[in-house]
Amino acid sequence: MKGEFDLRALLSERGGERYELHARYLNPQLPRMLHTIGFDKVYERAEGAHFWDADGVDHLDMLAGFGVMGLGRHHPVVRKALHDVLDARLADLTRFDCQPLPGLLAEKLLTHSPHLDRVFFGNSGTEAVETALKFARYATGRPRVLYCHHAFHGLTTGALSVNGEQGFREGFDPLLPDTAIALGDLDALERELRRGDVAAFVVEPIQGKGVHEAPPGFLRDAQELLHRHGALLIADEVQTGLGRTGDFYAYQHEEGVEPDLVCVAKALSGGYVPVGATLGKDWIFKKVYSSMDRVLVHSASFGANAQAMAAGLAVLSVMEDEGTVAHARRIGDLLSGRLRELVPRYELLHEIRGRGLMIGIEFGRPSSLGLRGRWTMLQAARKGLFAQMVVVPLLQRHRILTQVSGDHLEVIKLIPPLIIDEADVDRFVTAFTAVMDDAHGGGGLMWDFGKTLVKQAVAQR
Repeated sequence: MKGEFDLRALLSERGGERYELHARYLNPQLPRMLHTIGFDKVYERAEGAHFWDADGVDHLDMLAGFGVMGLGRHHPVVRKALHDVLDARLADLTRFDCQPLPGLLAEKLLTHSPHLDRVFFGNSGTEAVETALKFARYATGRPRVLYCHHAFHGLTTGALSVNGEQGFREGFDPLLPDTAIALGDLDALERELRRGDVAAFVVEPIQGKGVHEAPPGFLRDAQELLHRHGALLIADEVQTGLGRTGDFYAYQHEEGVEPDLVCVAKALSGGYVPVGATLGKDWIFKKVYSSMDRVLVHSASFGANAQAMAAGLAVLSVMEDEGTVAHARRIGDLLSGRLRELVPRYELLHEIRGRGLMIGIEFGRPSSLGLRGRWTMLQAARKGLFAQMVVVPLLQRHRILTQVSGDHLEVIKLIPPLIIDEADVDRFVTAFTAVMDDAHGGGGLMWDFGKTLVKQAVAQR
């Protein structure tokens, strides 16, 4: 048929141009970076926690698309739900009716947060945070939001205003009038609250950057302080939610914590359709949507679309049927336990931390003279190069995809699909042990690559 679109044919004809197309039309630094560190692979197929390159070689995914692929890639239940919703030809996004799928997904989500009452659906994690910021400001009538040093809540302007990493903020000022405190610093929190202009405190129960967990009791005590001063607690569960840490939400690890607003996204998509959700208390929603004149005061053009809602419903169904949260807790304990056993063995390995399948591997200054000299060389050029030296052989030699936990950090963050099994744990620990053996051998290809990274880091100054 004339004009028929053939996606398979297009990919077959031009898929090999992927890096050239990206360099020409998209972010020019991404392909450059991938070429530099040897990550310029061509992946052709994916299933579960694995994907295969153009040569048919299997790779283990310990990154899960930065947490998006909670159920792995192409889960059959989620795929079927999307086929079903497309085949149903629903009258979607008319804007002036009430379709059933958003209500059903909201109902299902709220069963996991019984102290919350309503949901707003957007399209991403940063949009979920933007919604929470707007709702908190309007509901309290106050302008300022507190956040934590090293926090990551998104990169749109409002979410960037509560981003604790200076590198993301540079050049985008002026931002919203918000204030950072240290994670766990109740005195700083109370000091800011006394000024009387704080709408909310937004916090990741476990920070994605560096994998730092809020100290025991901090969230509960912060909640009490906030409510005493008429402010709200916003839990950013975009990455930590939906089973990632071994609880449905990470804040549930601490008894008595009931945030006023909760942000989720990533894994709710099933890896297919972008979706974000902001869950909140009834009084907050009713204050924002206080009259028919304000019915569209906050909305999203693609929010609550049928495909995203179907994916979300399928994801939650799979998690319940397959016991995904308990599985993530068990496998996470196994993986972190086996990694902790390696800490006394390797002087470059400093600490293993995190919960469930959100694990941070931190490297630190060695004690022996030879290794200390090499470590110092890397640190002088750019902090974070050693962690990158570990990530590269894990992929190139052992076909395991990982990444550093943030710029200028000697930390690798493991956030694999929640469905990985004991065999995947064995594969990762075996590979990681081999890389550590090489690093502590004092020479070889790994340190040669380190010298290359040093030269590149110095050249970019």
